[in-house]
Amino acid sequence: MARRRVVITGMGCVSPVGNSADAAWESVKNGKSGIGLVTLFNTDRLDVKIAGEVKNFRMEDYGIPSRSTRKMARFSKFCLAATAQALKDSGYSAKELQSEKCGILVGCCLGGSDAATDGFLKLVDPAIGPSRMPPLTTPMMISNEAAANVSIFYGLQGFSWTLGTACASGTDALGLAADLIRAGRCNVCISGGTEATITEFSMASFASLQALASRFNESPQRASRPFDRDRCGFVLSEGSAMFVMEEYEHAKSRGAKIYAEVAGFGSSCDAYHITAPLKDGSGAAKAVKEALEDAGMKAGDIQYYNAHGTSTKANDSGESSMIKIAFGEHAKKLHISSTKSMTGHLVGAAGAIEALFCIKTINEGFIAPTINLDNQDFEGGCDLDYTANVGIKADVRVAASASLGFGGHNGCIILKRVEG
Repeated sequence: MARRRVVITGMGCVSPVGNSADAAWESVKNGKSGIGLVTLFNTDRLDVKIAGEVKNFRMEDYGIPSRSTRKMARFSKFCLAATAQALKDSGYSAKELQSEKCGILVGCCLGGSDAATDGFLKLVDPAIGPSRMPPLTTPMMISNEAAANVSIFYGLQGFSWTLGTACASGTDALGLAADLIRAGRCNVCISGGTEATITEFSMASFASLQALASRFNESPQRASRPFDRDRCGFVLSEGSAMFVMEEYEHAKSRGAKIYAEVAGFGSSCDAYHITAPLKDGSGAAKAVKEALEDAGMKAGDIQYYNAHGTSTKANDSGESSMIKIAFGEHAKKLHISSTKSMTGHLVGAAGAIEALFCIKTINEGFIAPTINLDNQDFEGGCDLDYTANVGIKADVRVAASASLGFGGHNGCIILKRVEG
């Protein structure tokens, strides 16, 4: 029996670089950064004062009344807004989906950080205390609530799951969703990632690990600089990218617009350290090789690789080593870029928005740049072609994106142009 094929038929996005799939792509295509000074809270106590905030965001712009979102944390709102865009793009109505074999699978790492922070501050405030904490603190902060709120809003009673594998969450959610469609568990799956963790507590926590870019408060748009000699950490960001995924014949039968096919997925764990990746990249390379095997492809079949490219010393050097292991000699010919140089790091949503950029790359034949790559770190092993500073036209039939998370979680998804 032939394996069921999985395709993307709808896309939606809320991000620091734009609040739609087209707007976000237009920004990164042109090398426009979404990083700026934090406005969501007072940063006076922090050394790091920059982040990738979502701007000009209103639920009403997506046909969602504000009264429907009063009991939602920011990450849930982002997810619902991105889902609304993806469903509209796919041509599905809520009523049609209710009669479909449809599920929801969302990647999320930290959940409702804003709700957790707000609840904790009230708890430790002597004038407020535990008896007056917001009663919805728990249901707003737990990571499953984004998927749950999508189910509730659209009346979808199929599986509604959340996957948490740190920074690999978005990629793993898309890969697992594809597997579920292949297995016949559903014909349609709403999947992607969401995150909203720009709070004082979260930023202080990451800063204490010396993980955040700390030298660019005066020039925020220069802070995220993957593979550059002067990189000093990642930039924390927020947002969501969501997709409508369908079985290929099912999508064709309803005349759906098809953006790309999910060709392969691979997952691995470094089994090494709670925060640091394996220096030689061998753990992540296993995920890429597994994705290639799943897709029935060779390394040379991939034209573009969207790098995890966080702008940390450890990641960028280790990932460059991983690319050489996974792609062999083809690594030297591979087009690579890190769109995190413009979006910052969306944590659990990172892999999802980067999959979106891969799809746009395939559809438009254009590779977005890695901005701020002014002094490539050759001595640190970052010696590949990362599309420095200016995007290029290229015929991309197949693209891969890998995400590497705390705990050693690695995921890789391969997307290709639909033929036949």
